[in-house]
Order: sequence, then C-alpha cells, then structure tokens
Amino acid sequence: MRATVLSRVTRVMAGVLLGAVPLAAAAHGRVQAVWTSRHVRFIYQGFTTYYSCGGLREEVERMLQKLGARDLKVNEYGCVRGAGVETFPGVQVSMQVLVPAAAKHVKALGPAVSAHWQNVVLLAGNSSLEDQGNCELIEQFKETFLPLFTTRNVRYESTCVPHQISYGTHLSAEVLMAPVPPVHGH
Repeated sequence: MRATVLSRVTRVMAGVLLGAVPLAAAAHGRVQAVWTSRHVRFIYQGFTTYYSCGGLREEVERMLQKLGARDLKVNEYGCVRGAGVETFPGVQVSMQVLVPAAAKHVKALGPAVSAHWQNVVLLAGNSSLEDQGNCELIEQFKETFLPLFTTRNVRYESTCVPHQISYGTHLSAEVLMAPVPPVHGH
C-alpha cells in the first residue's frame, strides 16, 4: 500500500512539475526589448547569380521582413542601367529592429515590448536549385544584415562555389521578434 501511495504522490508531483514547465519556458523565452534604428548601404558582388537593382531590392526586402524589421525602406543604390542586370547592384536600407531593453548605447524609439525568440530560415539547405542560386547573396546578407538584428543560434552552412549552383547552402537563426498583435473578430 505504501508503494501505491508513493506512486500516486510521484505521479501528482510529476504532473504538477510538467504542467509548470511550459509556463516557465514561455516566461524564459520572453525578453523586454525596444525598437532602434539601423541604416546600411549594401553593394552585391556575385559571380554566379546576377540581379537587377529592382531584383536585389526585392530579395533584400523579403529577407529583412522575415527577420521582423519594421518601418522598412529599401531603395536601389548605385545603379547605372535603367533596366536589366547590373554588375554591382546596391540597396540603401533604413529600418527598425528589436534589441534587448538592457542593451547599452541603444536609442530606444518607444516603450519596451515583450519580445520572443523565433527561428527564421532564410535559405533551407534542401530548397529548390533556383533558390540555392541565391547562395552568394545569402553569404553577403549574413555578413552585412544579420549582425544588425538580435540573434542567437545562427546556423550557416555553405556549398556555394562561384559559377556553380548546388544544393546545401543553409542560413537560419533565432531572432528577437515583436509580439504578434491579437486578431480581432468582425
């Protein structure tokens, strides 16, 4: 009988502890963060895939949106041709990103928000061959833009070889993201 009572107590305690784990994990994953401005000029240099200024602008804008940038302005920069592929297309970017409220030397653009960590995949290693053609841009994006965001657990693998397209390049990171606004019914 004693073993049965201990077994029940153990199950009850385990249930209480396991029930508390998601709450503790959720609280642990929240970070007080503030929005701050970031500005950068970027010139793409590729040997395999070439972009028009508009094409580069669209690709960079799409990736920055995935990372949670707000008040995003991406303008073409240093473009020589009116249309078509550029030798060295560029973009000028102005945006706001989240940083921990406790960070030093940060100019906050408003009150702190309760942010969370979210895994963002910018290029999956098993994505289409067409998407893998962006491997040079992904490599340069990782060096220029990713450090402007608050990230952790960055995972980067590259099979990128000039003048060749192959599978296997991957870039992902956990990014500090803004809370999702509630959806209101009509």
